[in-house]
Amino acid sequence: MQEKGFFELLFDFSFSEFVTTKIIKVLYVLAIIGAGIAALTTLFSGFATKSFSGVLYGLVMTPIVFLLGTLVARIWLETLIVLFRIAENTTKLVRGNEPPTS
Repeated sequence: MQEKGFFELLFDFSFSEFVTTKIIKVLYVLAIIGAGIAALTTLFSGFATKSFSGVLYGLVMTPIVFLLGTLVARIWLETLIVLFRIAENTTKLVRGNEPPTS
């Protein structure tokens, strides 16, 4: 069976194949970028307070925000990809057990 292109999969109204499994890496990169932006926002908001405790808060919380954001994104994306793989493997099993058609 020939691999379909991205746009063929995107506009496949039968939903026989999944787009998500093809773009999961891009989604993870976007999630890491989002976690980085959230971490930088935390850092800058800490420095914006112009107090020692605010700066300390920003310095301590920045890596925590980044790591937690990346971890949560990874867990959600892994859960999503596992669900799609279960669906793909179930489809393969069903097709394998169907009687041959003439």
